[in-house]
Amino acid sequence: MAAGRGNKNKTAKGARVEDSELFPFKLDIAPLDVERVSAPQPAAAAKPHYHEHRARLRKRFDDAGPDALADYELLELALFRTIPRQDTKPLAKALLAKFGDLAGVLGAPVQRIAEVPGAGPAVAQDLKIVQALLERASKTPLTQRPVISSWSQLVNYCRVAMAHEPREQFRVLFLDVKNQLIADEVMNEGTIDHAPVYPREIARRALELSAAAVILVHNHPSGDPKPSAADVAITRDIVAATDAISVKVHDHLVIGRHGAESFKSLGLL
Repeated sequence: MAAGRGNKNKTAKGARVEDSELFPFKLDIAPLDVERVSAPQPAAAAKPHYHEHRARLRKRFDDAGPDALADYELLELALFRTIPRQDTKPLAKALLAKFGDLAGVLGAPVQRIAEVPGAGPAVAQDLKIVQALLERASKTPLTQRPVISSWSQLVNYCRVAMAHEPREQFRVLFLDVKNQLIADEVMNEGTIDHAPVYPREIARRALELSAAAVILVHNHPSGDPKPSAADVAITRDIVAATDAISVKVHDHLVIGRHGAESFKSLGLL
């Protein structure tokens, strides 16, 4: 009996019978036709709105020149390099609102620029680099031709360098016998309304540089370039000290935010 039952599941020489032979019926079920659906792809991120604005601004600068742009737009262009992934228009307008104009922005102290929200040390440094470039460019013509024959260039150079200094600064332009610039040196810096000046130090430096003449320049942080009584008195002392060594004082300029005054033009020298 046992052997007979075993033969039902085996073929000759013990081969196993396939399941399909034991269960010859077919399943009446169609195979599932599964459609492969790709996972949804994330939509391409939209470019920030300022990308197109930057492109338009650059194109307008290229096509029409800097005169076609407002002050804040020129400042935006300069800030593009420092802040590559942010709208710089609000910062440009904030800087102009705080410091008054482009010259005020460039001339502002690093610490005050960095305090403006959105600015920081990097923006402050880059703006001071722009100021340094302007000063160097303004100074170059002065070293190539007589200063006295280029009054407007002299005043522009001094205004870029000093008009927005937060403290009073006294500098001297040392000239050779042809009235060409030998050196431009800050002799002293002081408070918001006073910078101590030592006539003998100016005379000594003129001798060291073999200067034949000097132009005195100082700024008024208050903005008003009108000379004070103290300005007149110190100028007379400097003239006396330089006359003793045959160095002439050509003029004394007072630089304010919105203009400049000349002692010579006012009849004070």
